Amino acid sequence: MVVEAKERVSEPGRNAVPPIPALDERSLAQIIEAHTREAPQAPCLEYLGVSINYAALDRWANRFAHVLKDKGVTQGDVIGIHLPNTPQYVIALIAASKLGCPASGVSPLLTASELAYQVKDAHIRVLVTLDQLYHSALAPNDGQLPDLKAAIVCSPIDFLPGWKKTLAHLLRKVPKFSLPQTRQLPLAAFWPAINAADDDRVASEIGLDDVVLIQYTGGTTGRPKGARLTLRNVQSNAVQSETMADYELGAETFASVFPYFHVAGLGVCLMGLRQRARLIVVPDPRDLKSFCKAMQAHPPTFFGNVPTLYQMLLGEPEFQNVDFSRLKIAVSGAGPMPAELIPKIEAVIGEGRFCEVYGLTETSPLLTMNPLGRAKPGTVGVALAGTDIRIVDAETGREAMPVDEPGELIAHGPQVFGGYLGLPEESAKALREYDGKTFFYTGDIARVDADGYFTICDRSKDMLIVGGFKVFSVEVENALKAVPEIELAAVIGSPDEERAGNDKVNLYVQLSETGQAQPVAEVKEKILAYCRKHLAAYKVPKVIHIVAEIPLTPVGKIDKKALRH
Repeated sequence: MVVEAKERVSEPGRNAVPPIPALDERSLAQIIEAHTREAPQAPCLEYLGVSINYAALDRWANRFAHVLKDKGVTQGDVIGIHLPNTPQYVIALIAASKLGCPASGVSPLLTASELAYQVKDAHIRVLVTLDQLYHSALAPNDGQLPDLKAAIVCSPIDFLPGWKKTLAHLLRKVPKFSLPQTRQLPLAAFWPAINAADDDRVASEIGLDDVVLIQYTGGTTGRPKGARLTLRNVQSNAVQSETMADYELGAETFASVFPYFHVAGLGVCLMGLRQRARLIVVPDPRDLKSFCKAMQAHPPTFFGNVPTLYQMLLGEPEFQNVDFSRLKIAVSGAGPMPAELIPKIEAVIGEGRFCEVYGLTETSPLLTMNPLGRAKPGTVGVALAGTDIRIVDAETGREAMPVDEPGELIAHGPQVFGGYLGLPEESAKALREYDGKTFFYTGDIARVDADGYFTICDRSKDMLIVGGFKVFSVEVENALKAVPEIELAAVIGSPDEERAGNDKVNLYVQLSETGQAQPVAEVKEKILAYCRKHLAAYKVPKVIHIVAEIPLTPVGKIDKKALRH
């Protein structure tokens, strides 16, 4: 079923907001079932040399839905997916949809304490995890997560043939894992459970305004926030994105190593599944040789990655041997792409196929995209269909800024979320009335030119980009308050010259009396050890500056502007 959306027209003097195409009301589970009826043998997932077609994917998802039901999952329970890009991630997404359950991506990079926070905050009832993550992230939480009904433990080689599994263990490429005894947390092994489960269809009614994803993002409070994304949000953004490229159902191959737990990777995955595409699934985004080999075997029509990975691919010889003759579009997001790299990338993939995009977790994710063949390097393109974007003054958020003048980017559209989980005050700050509509205030500083192309001038002042992931300085600073050697701490980003489009995490520290009584080298090592234990690796400071005094504003806040200078 489809719902026609009404055209939105801005006030006189502004550009008209192009209408969104017809909205698809189907859930992810219903889409996969339709593909299975129409083309059961169509290839879906290409993973480590194993191919899984749509009929098999639907069968595995039904089985996993039965496994989850056996663990006590009922409609509305949240399923946490704590995995890298693997078939199990996609299967868990579809199974959650079959059960009418929201899914929440849990980064494999989180520490045990960070994982525990998300499990509790999102009210996750079952966590699907990886054996290689169990000891570091889940085992320390045994007995600490009483509301978690079960953890289902997967192996990265579950879907490989038996002889490959044996070889992987013999060569010690993948360590063997046995379910340990636990004090409280019920564990189950994914592979035996799913093979013993029933094939019968599982289905639930999901409305357009039901929450289907709870995706976490950082915030000014320092704690990650769960953005509640509805079926309407997700499906709207899919059809909006599809207007920017000429996709053909069943004829596409999506190649991307955007992680599925990140909203950008999730968006790519869901759009590929909508298109009945072949998806190249790579568990380790740094294994460029394997990624390129997979693309050589299955030449892509869609290519999407973070800027850093594009830069790394240019240094990988196998990248030059990929056939990009069928490529329709190459997307870059989650950080700015240096304009000087674009011609080098297009020399490999073909001219006019590269485009930068812009979006956020709260916008499902895309707001803008460069039109194919009409991209403006250095910009993030134009507003997607059905999206009203304004640039307003950064101080009050009430005054419209002239063309080419920077201000805060705010957005209204069907892809904009309805609020943060359990945080009404944060939601009210982010979603505000402007010009008769509810706009999402992104906190990003941008400008728009006379042709409607947006340029991101600066990120939220407390946000850094490291490897495509957001690092909020307040979160790191708050974590460090427990270190007795630190009196005051401030995190500042600086350009990472070795990784284009990325920041280095710089930590400025004013020592306490305890810290001043110790050698500086020892203090720095203690701080680093604490960060490595309590923060994901990409949040750990790369440089620690010990300063006599951290500057403060007249009202007593840390003056980061002074630190940057």
